Amino acid sequence: MSWFFTAILLALLLSSPGQGRAQESRRRKRGPSAVNCNIPAIYNFGDSNSDTGGLSAVFPPTVPPNGETFFHNPSGRACDGRLIIDFIAEHLGIPYLSAYLNSIKPNFEHGANFATRGATIRQQNEGWFQNYVSPFSLDIQLTHFYELKAQTTYFFNLAKEQAGRDGLPKPEDFSKALYMFDIGQNDLDAGFRKMSNQQILADIPDIIALFADAVHNLYRTGARAFWIHNTGPVGCLPLKTVEIEQHLKPGILDEDGCIKDQNDIAKEFNKQLKERVIKLRAELPQASITHVDIYTAKYKLIRNARDLGFEDASKICCGYRRNGTNIWCGYNANVNGRDMHAGSCPNPSKVISWDSVHYTESANRWIASLIINGSLSDPPIPIAQACQ
Repeated sequence: MSWFFTAILLALLLSSPGQGRAQESRRRKRGPSAVNCNIPAIYNFGDSNSDTGGLSAVFPPTVPPNGETFFHNPSGRACDGRLIIDFIAEHLGIPYLSAYLNSIKPNFEHGANFATRGATIRQQNEGWFQNYVSPFSLDIQLTHFYELKAQTTYFFNLAKEQAGRDGLPKPEDFSKALYMFDIGQNDLDAGFRKMSNQQILADIPDIIALFADAVHNLYRTGARAFWIHNTGPVGCLPLKTVEIEQHLKPGILDEDGCIKDQNDIAKEFNKQLKERVIKLRAELPQASITHVDIYTAKYKLIRNARDLGFEDASKICCGYRRNGTNIWCGYNANVNGRDMHAGSCPNPSKVISWDSVHYTESANRWIASLIINGSLSDPPIPIAQACQ
């Protein structure tokens, strides 16, 4: 057979349907393209797990020793240093997000943070000075985003020179930005205060529906890339478990020292959240929606604390909780005639819980390292490729 006919036969074989299917199969096994998205900005919605100073701008601010490890000064974060969102920003090459509510030298060029401590998905009939519930629920946070987008776009277009645009996002970056969510934990906590477990479970579909509405609304404004954290193991927070241990209530804690029924409710919330995310993908065909299993990351850290170089997961670094006496991190109180200051522990890097509710910088770093690479994401893509 001549080289001419051999070449034609080879070409036909390579272009055959079977060959095409094989190539497509290999492409799918390799997963999405390895090209990063070059995400220019992050817009974050959430609670204290990602609040970089929002609530501190409008209510009593965080006090020392908060911020001592990294910022060396209170930064509005309920932590000794950086949060998970700070490590994500670093990984993407984006400056730490300015809180939308902070009027002191904000910079929104690369996004904004609308999260506040105590925030919920559904509005609560409570206040900050009652049960530490933020007035800035998810719907209010979205209102703040709409206002930011409208005002910054107006002033950006009005400015004749670059100097007048400093600190303002480029209007075209809103559609390229990553829209992050880390919220829902306080909705469950509000339920634990006021409802039976059965009532909380019956309420979850309504809370999830409100969350889905928020994603739909952002999509209508042009948002396309979403990164959604589920809620963590609320039953493992020392705020709750330490008191139970001291009162020796049997059967409430599981083998890892966590309140089992509260974690079971958190798991059900997460199950319904993931199901709704899958449905959102069908409803919003141009969106890239990544679901991130924060629960598994945090529980893995708690369960394996000592093997990972941390002290017992129930230990609190900053604050005092003993025999019914609670002193929040950085504050003073008189206990049995003795003045006490709730300062920090000698080495926060070895402790998981900063103040009985929030995590230390070292714990946040460990969790962030586990989720940034996409190993706990659905689909399993790293955050730098979250636009795909």
